[in-house]
Amino acid sequence: MRRLLILSLLLSGTAMAQDKPAISVDTLKTVTQTLSSDEYEGRAPTTPAEDKTVAYIIDRFQKAGLKPGNKGSWTQDVPMVEITATDVQPFTVKGKGATIPLAYRTDMVVGTYRVAPRIDVKDSELVFVGYGITAPEKGWDDYAGVDVRGKTVVILINDADWQTMGREGPFEGRTMTWYGRWPYKFENAAKHGAAAALIVHQTEPAAYPWAVVQSSWTGPQLELDEAGDHQDQSQVIGWLQQPVAQRILKAAGKDLATLTKAAQQKGFKAVPLGLTLSGGFANTIRRQASKNVIGVLPGTTEPGDYVLYSAHWDHLGRCDAVDGDDICNGALDNATGVAGLVALAEAQAKAGPAKRSIAFLAVTAEESGLLGSGYYAQHPVFPLARTVGGVNMDGLNVTGRSKDFVLVGKGKSEIEDLAKSLVGAQGRYIGEEANPERGSYYRSDHFSFAKLGVPMLDGGSGQDKVMGGVAAGKAASEDYVANRYHKPADEYDPRWDWSGAVEDLTVYYQLGRTLADRPGLWPNWYPTAEFRGIRDQSRKNVQ
Repeated sequence: MRRLLILSLLLSGTAMAQDKPAISVDTLKTVTQTLSSDEYEGRAPTTPAEDKTVAYIIDRFQKAGLKPGNKGSWTQDVPMVEITATDVQPFTVKGKGATIPLAYRTDMVVGTYRVAPRIDVKDSELVFVGYGITAPEKGWDDYAGVDVRGKTVVILINDADWQTMGREGPFEGRTMTWYGRWPYKFENAAKHGAAAALIVHQTEPAAYPWAVVQSSWTGPQLELDEAGDHQDQSQVIGWLQQPVAQRILKAAGKDLATLTKAAQQKGFKAVPLGLTLSGGFANTIRRQASKNVIGVLPGTTEPGDYVLYSAHWDHLGRCDAVDGDDICNGALDNATGVAGLVALAEAQAKAGPAKRSIAFLAVTAEESGLLGSGYYAQHPVFPLARTVGGVNMDGLNVTGRSKDFVLVGKGKSEIEDLAKSLVGAQGRYIGEEANPERGSYYRSDHFSFAKLGVPMLDGGSGQDKVMGGVAAGKAASEDYVANRYHKPADEYDPRWDWSGAVEDLTVYYQLGRTLADRPGLWPNWYPTAEFRGIRDQSRKNVQ
């Protein structure tokens, strides 16, 4: 009944929601080209490039007609600690007559969440813990019956049923859940007292090649600067190349493929390997605040209610050089998203104030684990219980119009009902995620808000291109992941076709305007969504 009410409200809606907004392609091009230029050095947080990036976004927000969003300020300080591993001693696996040296960067990458001048593990016993999942509601515990305190756990990436085609299975089959993501696996290993946690890398279930791990997990690493210096985390976290993991397990008298198959079954028991890990590294530590940028278009009659648009401004900065180029410019990821944020600010301001306030949030340190959005969600400028919902943008469509619009993590919130109607009005259809095993819903900033109950749309053009169909869309997507994602080649291209981005931004605009101009509209999560209870509780005492 509630979903029908939301649809009827939209279908009887104002012309304002249905009118095509003035989405400026010139803005999309200019902002993207500027932020992804070499002058901005890949926009790494807490570097001199941050000051330049933040100043530019503030200038564009101001010129768009927004007001400072944080009590007269355009920014929110996000306290960060930067940890850079140095003097990495060779890690070595020993036991059962074998000695296996692990070369840093090529065989493995290691780091730490702990803010400590030095990290060392010595003769830490290795235990294979399958997918490293503890899910009581599913009757699944890969740590059952084993004590891994002080030990090193070897973990498989993704969920136990990721190879299932379809959504049947204990962990939604092909669709990755939060349990499949690497942050969860490290978090759960720490809860069980593991001294070290190493994930076995495989390109398909990880959703990116080893080169991405190598560039993203080496050099300065950021974490929120919090009380306790993250001493409750494992000493060492990292990744192993799959062939290296196979070699280690062979030395233990085991076979990776056989253990993987066993780990996919409920009731799997962790396997001690009879081997040990030793190694260490020094840390260079630097504490410095980064910044979220916040602009707002104040509402007229319900200014205390907020509709939210978000996008992350950061990228990797300087990274592994390719053909002499060591700047990871992050043009698609996510200069385009910030460009979309600015273009939406311009369009919403041009339309005039809505009844509710509309907030625009450019967050920091998404690439370091959703840190900027996570900090904002924990320390909101606008109360989350009064945040109606919104849209997050992480990479716009620059390959031309698509017939389909994909709702990432489909089946979670009533905002989807609003989006479906708007997409249909464009003559497009709702498509399926091409790669649900990548767990995209848990990999961008909307997740920080969702975890605390705020319904956020994550969706955009699918692979069914108007020109070339699915084959063309799939080829473009695969080419980007293989050759540009988190690499220096993610650069602005003047040949990009922005027509698909404009269609998607039109949906985002109309969705935001509908929410902002209907004060009685409070979309919730579907009853089966994991965030429903959190939202119900947060809204309980709001008048």
